[in-house]
Amino acid sequence: MKTVHIFFLIIPITFLSCQFKISNVGEAKANFNEQHRLQYHFSPKEMWMNDPNGMVYYDGEYHLFFQHTPHSSTPDFPKMHWGHAVSTDLLHWEELSPAIAPDEHGAIFSGSVVVDHNNTAGLQSGNEKTLISIFTYSPANGIQSEGMAYSNDRGRTWIKYKNNPVLQNQGIADFRDPKVFWYERGKKWIMTLAVKDHVELYSSLNLKSWTKESEFGQSIGAHGGVWECPDLFLLSDDKGVEKWVMLVSINPGGPNGGSGTQYFVGNFDGQKFTSEHSDSQWLDYGPDNYAGVTWSNVEGRKLFLGWMSNWEYCQVVPTNKWRGAMTVPRTLGLVKIGSQMYVTSKPVSQLGNLHKNKKSKKELALNSSVSLSEMYDIHSSKFDLSFSIENKPFKIKLSNNKGEYVLVGYDLGSREFYVDRTQAGKTDFNNVFGKRNTSKRISNDNNIKIRLLADVSSVELFADEGEVVMTSLFFPNSDFTHLEILAENKVTLKNIEINEMKSIW
Repeated sequence: MKTVHIFFLIIPITFLSCQFKISNVGEAKANFNEQHRLQYHFSPKEMWMNDPNGMVYYDGEYHLFFQHTPHSSTPDFPKMHWGHAVSTDLLHWEELSPAIAPDEHGAIFSGSVVVDHNNTAGLQSGNEKTLISIFTYSPANGIQSEGMAYSNDRGRTWIKYKNNPVLQNQGIADFRDPKVFWYERGKKWIMTLAVKDHVELYSSLNLKSWTKESEFGQSIGAHGGVWECPDLFLLSDDKGVEKWVMLVSINPGGPNGGSGTQYFVGNFDGQKFTSEHSDSQWLDYGPDNYAGVTWSNVEGRKLFLGWMSNWEYCQVVPTNKWRGAMTVPRTLGLVKIGSQMYVTSKPVSQLGNLHKNKKSKKELALNSSVSLSEMYDIHSSKFDLSFSIENKPFKIKLSNNKGEYVLVGYDLGSREFYVDRTQAGKTDFNNVFGKRNTSKRISNDNNIKIRLLADVSSVELFADEGEVVMTSLFFPNSDFTHLEILAENKVTLKNIEINEMKSIW
């Protein structure tokens, strides 16, 4: 979230009480069939959306809050709300009324939600556990602080804490995006907070009073722009080795320009986080995954979601009724390659519930090119494709009958994966959008494993079991319904599987 000057707005109660529901099938199809509208990714029914906020699982529901201006399709920062949607399966979402609105302390910027299982804040009433939101207030003077709100009705209504803010700012312009979690070993809450060019860690026993514990990051990682949206959590690899991971988004300074999310692998002792390496890695090397964080209160896996856009052009992309979408939810993992630990990202298993018209082949010899669209009679702009291929160059080409196309591939000489959207249709709305984005391969395996999710105006590449991920938007003048794989030399594709994807609307 960029820092801007804020002016206050009193929102009419009648507006805040409305609910945007997308459960009616007839209404949903009418409202979600605009050009470029993603069909199995979450996007708001209308108006502006950016950072995912407050993601929490409680009582069978996944909550997704998000930065939202309910009255504008561009980010009106002084009037920023928390939008709200819920899902029981991470696929189909019901959009509810905006959850938290601006007040006398400022606009409502990014933050997090936790379940206060032990009623540490003393705010529970009734049998439902209290959901506690810790968020950033961004006022007109730009001196941000952290506020609190709570809900005792499964997140449907929110009450601002009477003694807000709960963490005051000492005069720093960028002081935001609190991510809170319960640290069981120390029996206390931990907050990671983005402070200009580093992360500060705070602790609390009651979510109301916070004590600074440490700082991290001034001399490590990428520093091409302001740090935002930190997240700290524990991951383990397939051998049970546990490491702490710190996510930090940065804008600008991403690996392919503009926005990006870096991560650090290390240790946390309840007060201080230390990285095992002198530099960071990137969670997603594509241009369009930013400000992502993980769901709280999920047992057994660490679930992540990012905003599918980039601050270089997000305000001018050619979607007028709405602007902003989320990546598919992803499961994060940990893998050791050589002497270093890397974070992996894979689409959540639930995504398979959207598969239809499955086509598969154990092996396919490829001399120059093959049209999977013709071979399998699949002419869809939304699909889930996977295969393995020898360590040789290849291209996946998505195209239409207007001569527009996007290329996703691997260059053996440079050992780089890439997404090339230079010929993908509309690019003149911004002078940096139409480019070829790249990422180095990490694995040295003789075979490359590919999974590619395509959805009308986006691709998400998961290479080598999610060791390298690239997310990219594009805006063709007509949908890409032709799918082709090309190779420079004779190669063999193995375990090919392609599924068309059902729409969630």
